[in-house]
Parts: sequence; structure tokens; C-alpha cells
Amino acid sequence: MQTETASRVAGVRQFNRFYTRQIGLLRQGIVGTSFSLTEGRVLYEIGRRGTTTAAELVADLSIDPGYLSRLLRGFTTSGLVVSTRSATDRRQSLLALTDRGRETFASLDRRSQHEIGALLERLDENEQRRLLAAMATIQTLLASAATPATSDVVLRPHRSDDLSWVLARHAAIYGREYGWGSQFTVLVAGIIADFQRGHDPAREGCWIAELDGAPAGSVMLVDAGDGIAKLRLLIVEPHARGRGIGRRLVEQCIKFARDARYRKIALWTQSVLTDARRVYESAGFVRVEAKPHRSFGVDLVGETWELELGN
Repeated sequence: MQTETASRVAGVRQFNRFYTRQIGLLRQGIVGTSFSLTEGRVLYEIGRRGTTTAAELVADLSIDPGYLSRLLRGFTTSGLVVSTRSATDRRQSLLALTDRGRETFASLDRRSQHEIGALLERLDENEQRRLLAAMATIQTLLASAATPATSDVVLRPHRSDDLSWVLARHAAIYGREYGWGSQFTVLVAGIIADFQRGHDPAREGCWIAELDGAPAGSVMLVDAGDGIAKLRLLIVEPHARGRGIGRRLVEQCIKFARDARYRKIALWTQSVLTDARRVYESAGFVRVEAKPHRSFGVDLVGETWELELGN
């Protein structure tokens, strides 16, 4: 048994060495720049989120708080990052990129896109699909192993009074965290109204995640026609994040869609919703389109993601 375990460990280490060479992690700077891997990742996360806090970066990146603090001081001195007091919690500082920081982030993002694109160009269409499927499998297995136990979380079908909670929490959370205004609330209200008017329990569903008996998350799956299901209104309360609730809600949608014989699940999200995008990606969804737009009072990049079910 020890020999088998040692062989498996060696296999993982061999893959790690191979992959780090393929994507150039051992070079002095990432994508031909002077930034270290960690510096580039921190800039990437701030840029993608729009605004964030040091505490969120520490939790999400598993980075040492002291080391992150030194990085952020360097970014501030270089004019890449600015820190401002939160309007809702004066004890909290919000981090955002400056104009120079956004230009730097855009350059890093373009270089990274180019390098990965060049890597994929070495493979044909079928090989690319196999590669992405294998990567999704790795993410799913390792994310599941690292997710804290959720024995206190219960998923259940929605009740009619839950839909008012779904609307209220979308308005409050997205308003506070992203500054999305009444236009977004109207959009959510319309989605809920459409669901209530045409709900077919055999083809559509809405699920509520309860934590200690109280709603902590929700998701909806609706019929978009032509054998396509649309995943909508995924949300997890801030205090309940990190428990795998979003993953479980998405998995419930996938299971329901398979049972209902849909051939594909599609969804529309925004590039700034990094936590949700990680959930979708780990579940096997692939981004098929990205378009800049201005909605909800802010500039955004809307993304369409799809999951082929093979039904």
C-alpha cells in the first residue's frame, strides 16, 4: 500500500513539473513582465473583481497576510492600486486598480491570453476539448476534496414565499458588493415573474440552500427551448460562502437537467463575478462568448457559459 501511495505521489509531482514548464511558471517574470506569479495573480484578482478587500484576497488566494500587505504597499507606491474606506463599513478598506493599474492589468491579461492561445493552437479541435475536459475533472475532484463539510446545509425545492427573499437578497448583495442599481433589481424581478407564470415542475426548478434553518443561497433552472436549460439567479449569502453551497446548487441544476433530458445548460454571467465563474468552470461549463456592455449603471463584460449534457 505504501508503494502504491508513493507511486501516485510521484505521478502527481511529475505532472506538476511538466505543467509548470508548459505554462512557464519557472520564468523570472510572468508572461514576459517583471511581475512575479503572486504579484500577477493579485493584480488579476483586483482587476477582475473591480473592488475587493485584503481579507477577501487572503481567504481566496491562501496568501500570507503580511506578504500580501507588502505587495499592496508596493502596488500603491507604484500607482497601480488605490485604497479607499468603504461607505458601508468605515473599518473596511476597498482595493481597486487605478487607471495605470487597469492598463497594466489589461496588458497582463492580453499577454496571458496570447500565451494560452498559442499553447492551444498546437492541438486540434478534439484534442482541445479533451484537454479542457481533463482540466475540469482535476478542478472538480480537488475542489470537492478541499471543500469543508456541509452537513449543516440543506438543499430543498423553493416555496412561494422564498421568491421574495431571492429578489430582496439579489438587490441587497449586488447593490452593496458591485454597485448595481435598480435596473438590476428590475431584471431579477422579471426573471422571477416569468418563472412564476410559466413554471413547469417537470422541466424547471428553483432550489434554496438552508444553513442552520435559514436561507443562505438559491439557484433557478428554466426551460430556454430547443432542449436547452438556462441556469439563473445563483446567489450565496456572504456569511455562508466557503462551504461549497454554490457548487451544490449548480450540481443540483445539472442533475435535474440530465433527468429532464436537456441536451445543454447555458447561463449568462459577468466577468466580475469571479466566485460564481469558478463554480461554473469547476462543474465543467465552458465560456463560449464575452461581450462588453453597460448595464445596471456600470461597465461590464457579459459572458455566456455552456455545459453539454450529451442527452
